[in-house]
Amino acid sequence: MGAYAIRRLLWIPVTLVVISIIVFLLVRWIPGDIVDEIIAQQLPSAGNEEAERIAITHALGLDKPFYVQYGHWVSNIVVHGSLGKSLNGNQDITKEILHRLPISLELTIMALIIGILISIPIGVYAAIRQDTVPDYVLRSIAVVLISVPSFWLGTIIMIYPSIWWGWSPPMQYISFGKDPLGNIGMFLIPAFILGTAMTGSSLRMTRTMMLEVMRQDYTRTAWAKGLTERIIVIRHALKNALIPVITIIGMQIPMIIGGSVIVEQIFVLPGMGRYLLDAINHRDYPIVSGINLVLATFVVVINLIVDLTYGWMDPRIHYQ
Repeated sequence: MGAYAIRRLLWIPVTLVVISIIVFLLVRWIPGDIVDEIIAQQLPSAGNEEAERIAITHALGLDKPFYVQYGHWVSNIVVHGSLGKSLNGNQDITKEILHRLPISLELTIMALIIGILISIPIGVYAAIRQDTVPDYVLRSIAVVLISVPSFWLGTIIMIYPSIWWGWSPPMQYISFGKDPLGNIGMFLIPAFILGTAMTGSSLRMTRTMMLEVMRQDYTRTAWAKGLTERIIVIRHALKNALIPVITIIGMQIPMIIGGSVIVEQIFVLPGMGRYLLDAINHRDYPIVSGINLVLATFVVVINLIVDLTYGWMDPRIHYQ
């Protein structure tokens, strides 16, 4: 496993370079230009707009070839550990990301925990009560959860309670250091919405794999020995059934991170998703590239952790 992990770690920089090049190019193909926005804010005098455009483009370094801009950005990261400055406001991107990263991490981790706590126990229960009324009900709920988009559910929660009962979720960010309970309460609803996005498919996968494992010979032998249902499910069946479920959960983590962009905007959370959306709207290329690089690093590392988890869950798995 150690050699496999080292090989995967060595491939991470290559993967990040490819991703960074793709993002660096794609963000510049979005219609519109930050130079237009800066000129509109400065209200240039008649006849001088083209001259100001050339001056601003040169000052921001956007008149240089793509490979020069990319090389400068990468060298800044490697040599100085800096993601550069924003084009609009000249803010330190690294400092801003470090300030917003804990907010997005808290939201993602809470969503992941909520999704796992809902999907796995319910999926196990639906499997051991196959073809009963609770099983049919839970499977129907799973289909509904798969079908409902998180942004739609978030919008409904924001609008209708305020109309019917005059209540809405807290809109001002509460720091965990100042008020831990208030902070958790603020994140609970958006985390639940993000968590339900992964619950449906994880629930169905858990049920399917539990049914398959419960039909295996070693499980039947455990029943023949007179072991209780609790011992058979937890000690013999669940661990083997969870291997494909972990794969599904690992694949859904990037979806949760992507969904947080919209959810943070709906619930006014000052996280990385909202920062990214604002940067895209303002065509602030360094911010978009920097955030995508950070998120891509997390996704690649999480995929590695998920792959290494297989060996711990099933000793029969060997890494080549």
